Amino acid sequence: MQTRSQTKQKYTVEIDFDGASHAWRANKKLLPNCCYQYICGVITMSGNKCCRKPVMDTERCVLHKKK
Repeated sequence: MQTRSQTKQKYTVEIDFDGASHAWRANKKLLPNCCYQYICGVITMSGNKCCRKPVMDTERCVLHKKK
C-alpha cells in the first residue's frame, strides 16, 4: 500500500490572471498611490457607471440604494 507522499498526482491549474484582474476591478475606482475604492456601479441614463461611493453595508450609493 502506498502512502500519500509516495503517490505523485499531477494537477493542471489554468488561471486567467487578466480576466481575474478585470473582474476584481469591475466595481472599483483607482485612486492615487495605487489604492482602490469601491463604487456604486449602477449604469446611469447616460450609459456610464455611477462612480459614487457606496453607503456603508450596501453595494449602492445614496441615489441608487432604493432601486
